[in-house]
Amino acid sequence: MTQNIEPQMPDEVAIKWDKVRAASEGRLIQPAVEAAYADPLLRMLFPMISHGSLHFSRCIKFPWTNDVPSIYPAAGEGFRVVRMNEPVGSSRQMVGDADSAEGAVALVVANLPSGCGPAIDGTADDLDRP
Repeated sequence: MTQNIEPQMPDEVAIKWDKVRAASEGRLIQPAVEAAYADPLLRMLFPMISHGSLHFSRCIKFPWTNDVPSIYPAAGEGFRVVRMNEPVGSSRQMVGDADSAEGAVALVVANLPSGCGPAIDGTADDLDRP
């Protein structure tokens, strides 16, 4: 008999998702937060809202990772997906625009780093260690 075992993530990830979902209520980013939460890959990452945008980290402690694209409400309607390279290069890489929250989430998922799994209980520096 084969069991379907999902990767374990720190409890802090689930707690943070609850806080992010509550904080996004009534804001422009709320549809993206809910669409990201509905995606099993993104739900395993550590979410953050900053300046009205949704960010993800592969670790739960600072310094967070900056290799997962972020979602911003676009001027007018829709969303813009951007990879933040700060503080490494203080630059931004445009991933794409989406007409819907689901489209923005699909862009993030399609641009996840290789081997991206559940957020670890550590920092970005811990991910770089062998």
